[in-house]
Amino acid sequence: MCGIIGYTGQRPAGPILIEGLRRLEYRGYDSAGIALFDDRDGLFVQRAAGKVDQLVSRLEGTLPPASAGIGHTRWATHGGATDANAHPHLDPSGRVAVVHNGIIENFESLQRPYRQRGIRFMSETDTEVLAYLVADELARGLDLAEAVRAVIGMSEGAYSLVVITKDEPGRIVAARVGNAGGIVLGHNEDEKFIASDLAALLPHTRNVTFLEPGEVADITAEAVRYTDLEGMPLMKAIEVQSYDPVAAVKGRFKHFMLKEIHEQPVGTLDMIRGRYRLDPPSVDLDDMPFSAEQVRAFTRVVLIGMGTSMHSAMVGRHYIERFARIPAEVDNAAEFTYRRPVLDEHTLVISVSQSGETVDLLAAMEEARAAGCPQLTVCNVPGAQTTRVADATIYMRMGPEIAVASTKTMMASIIAIHAVALWLGRMRGTLDSSLEREQVEAAQHLPAAIGEALLLEPQIAQVARKYAQAEHFLFLGRGWAYPIAMEGALKLKEVSYIHAEGYPAGEMKHGPIALIDEHMPTVALALRDELHDKMRSNIEQLKARRGPVVAVVSQGDETLNGVADDVIELPEIEAALSPLVALVVMQLLAYYIALERGADIDQPRNLAKTVTVE
Repeated sequence: MCGIIGYTGQRPAGPILIEGLRRLEYRGYDSAGIALFDDRDGLFVQRAAGKVDQLVSRLEGTLPPASAGIGHTRWATHGGATDANAHPHLDPSGRVAVVHNGIIENFESLQRPYRQRGIRFMSETDTEVLAYLVADELARGLDLAEAVRAVIGMSEGAYSLVVITKDEPGRIVAARVGNAGGIVLGHNEDEKFIASDLAALLPHTRNVTFLEPGEVADITAEAVRYTDLEGMPLMKAIEVQSYDPVAAVKGRFKHFMLKEIHEQPVGTLDMIRGRYRLDPPSVDLDDMPFSAEQVRAFTRVVLIGMGTSMHSAMVGRHYIERFARIPAEVDNAAEFTYRRPVLDEHTLVISVSQSGETVDLLAAMEEARAAGCPQLTVCNVPGAQTTRVADATIYMRMGPEIAVASTKTMMASIIAIHAVALWLGRMRGTLDSSLEREQVEAAQHLPAAIGEALLLEPQIAQVARKYAQAEHFLFLGRGWAYPIAMEGALKLKEVSYIHAEGYPAGEMKHGPIALIDEHMPTVALALRDELHDKMRSNIEQLKARRGPVVAVVSQGDETLNGVADDVIELPEIEAALSPLVALVVMQLLAYYIALERGADIDQPRNLAKTVTVE
């Protein structure tokens, strides 16, 4: 996860920035850098690939006595982990420095006019061009905040951005576009702080404000002025944060579950960094230990997991078969061992576990190891037991998940298997290049789409209030939406204690329809794909039996207006990734129903985060 830190005030900025970068190290990164105002040379910039210690070594004895500056820790996405690609980035004249979290989706088209004029870029990043653009807007006579807003108008994507210019020492402009990167400001008299994480500010101040998507902060040591992206002034109240470490980590969210749902745009961005590459469009899993010959010899893929992890595997099965063209099956890890599975050295076993310590999964992995199966595990905890058993690991990069009910780690594990499927398809020569391009480019849009789905939160909370007193729910989906229906039912059971069932919609008439009446709501995932008409038919059958229906549909789909009781319209995304966006709706619906019922959301009764006994 990239991290941002900034300071303007009366104290030396350099040590404050370094301390802030150290507090952001837990997020994961592969390079670091700072930019400081220097009265003699304008902007002083130092960057280093590697850890903050490498940066500190280069800075020894060279820090100017600046009272304002910005810093950054970077996780490589566009371009490798090099000094040149580390942030902050400058324009060619050294007038402007920028740091940025997120993805600028149209950076290549933004770079093109400069390249046509023979202007070179010094990095491979999507960030550097932002400094060039801001400098150009300043040259046109705009002030710094106006220039930043103008550049945001040219840029596509979800990101956060912090900018300084040597023309105005002590002034910093920060902006947030979409949900792929938070910005929190700290306030003391005659000094201000900027960070991507509340934990980096609390040693200095408890007085904070959070930038929301679409907001810009114009910051000096004395004051902060807020505007929207059009330049209209905004009023924002300062919040006083507790020093309690749990409350600090939870931030402004009432529960960890809600916080972790909201962390998914940034977590998704971190999952795709360095793995999904645009030039050329491909998935880079170079640390996989499997040779091309071994991959081509795979005859089957078996995906195993428990609960939410099994639902991730169920989505992943579609990816494996569609993109890699290998027969794939999903098994509950607790059942896998006891059915005497037929396995051999040509069966790739993919295990999924948030903790990496689930006892049933470990037993299943031992069964696979005894049969000589190559193994890949998807895990969120470095060094966990599953990572020591498997031949290869893809880490979720989601940071600690505190709430017992998993949310963000399901999102990450689906993305991980999507990447594996594309990688296998390329290695086996079964993945068409146009399909590969489509999927890689769609993945770049995913953080923004998930952020847009979070904007549906008020509507989802309203739907939750309407149905919170129901004692039974049915969740229906088809194709790759079916596992999301299963997950929606599981989340509702876990956190609200409502009886809920997830079914493939085609199975509805084989039993579940007998339960339908005016007291049993159904959540129907009717996404725009080849199965949409069949889902509509299912919904009409539910309505014929007076069953309330909440339809989750793709953007612009009005075919269920007037048919379903409530319609939640998802942001646009390529069909294969639409389950990930729908997942956000399932999570928020479960959360707000549980909130209405007064349940213990973060620690539901009878449940544990990690299951270590059979």
